[in-house]
Amino acid sequence: MEYVAAEKAQEIIERWKAKPENIIEMMHDIQNEFNYLPNDLIMEVSEKAHVPLSKIYNIATFYNAFSLKPKGKHRVCVCLGTPCHALGADRLVNALERELEIKCGDTTRDMKFSLEITGCVGTCGLAPVVIIGEDLYGPVTIQGVPRLLKKYNGK
Repeated sequence: MEYVAAEKAQEIIERWKAKPENIIEMMHDIQNEFNYLPNDLIMEVSEKAHVPLSKIYNIATFYNAFSLKPKGKHRVCVCLGTPCHALGADRLVNALERELEIKCGDTTRDMKFSLEITGCVGTCGLAPVVIIGEDLYGPVTIQGVPRLLKKYNGK
């Protein structure tokens, strides 16, 4: 494990007093710090908090807030709820894949963007909707995709 990552993992474990009942909080902190749950850090948490690795993986794969794959700095999510789908969300996914040069579920080489789909986000009046980080955009057009991504290229 890289020294800085090991140090950060130890800090997170100590913050939560290595208590097994705080495992989800520890995992959230690691996810927030690294944009995913690195395997070596998961093993470290498992050992120090005395939580079986299988339990940690069960939690990580059950909640979609966690990722076992590295994620980009900016998480791009396209809503595929019924109204968004009916108004062209699938075409937005295709446009984003072309613009980012990745497939849905992947991360750009520069680790800047990850592209994902999501179920309904409850903003049907703005359909089709794209969420980048905490920012929600809608209605988004295919022509607006390059301009939308450009906002995040310098961040």
